Amino acid sequence: MLPGILGTKVGMTHVYSEDGRAIPVTVIEAGPVYVTQVKTTDGKDGYDAVQVGFLPISDKNMTWPKFGHLKKAGVEKNLRHLREFRVEKAGEFQPGQEVKVDIFAEGDRVDVTGTSKGRGFAGGVKRYGFRGQHMTHGYMTHRRPLSSGATGPQRVFKGTRKPGHMGSVQVTQPGLEVVRVDAERNLILISGSVPGANGSLVTINRSRSMGGDN
Repeated sequence: MLPGILGTKVGMTHVYSEDGRAIPVTVIEAGPVYVTQVKTTDGKDGYDAVQVGFLPISDKNMTWPKFGHLKKAGVEKNLRHLREFRVEKAGEFQPGQEVKVDIFAEGDRVDVTGTSKGRGFAGGVKRYGFRGQHMTHGYMTHRRPLSSGATGPQRVFKGTRKPGHMGSVQVTQPGLEVVRVDAERNLILISGSVPGANGSLVTINRSRSMGGDN
């Protein structure tokens, strides 16, 4: 069984449990994905992994190298995203094989990886939650960072929290619970929030903290 799947974030909603609780969930359109390459320890790659493709696109958005790669794998669709999953026995998979969202079931724990929303250039208060200075009594430095650190070394240390680019980084939300799986519509409902904007690519893996395969 593939340890994960690719999908696009649809948005958030809520569902009701059997005891009447409202559960906030993120809806993800996951799969189907297609096996585009199988890598084995005995082969030239030296490790076991499965590469999969996701999200059909038109011919005009394809490159010739990717077109040839998919044709070699026996995949008749043009796919936008290619990602790799480590597996224990890659020989169990075949190029062109289709994998759907039904590899997950209600109650499973998953780790979801996505690219967070970009916030542009942000100051220390917004970026790191700095308290800021007083807003009254003649203060002129309400939200400015002020001192940059020690004066002895005559330089700013690496990692100093200062204003700069915020967001648009890879974020993994671990240990989320699968609330519902709709295999017919390729939808999976996951409890809580998931990184990224609506329509962005996300990767769903079996949770490592819960003893998953990946």
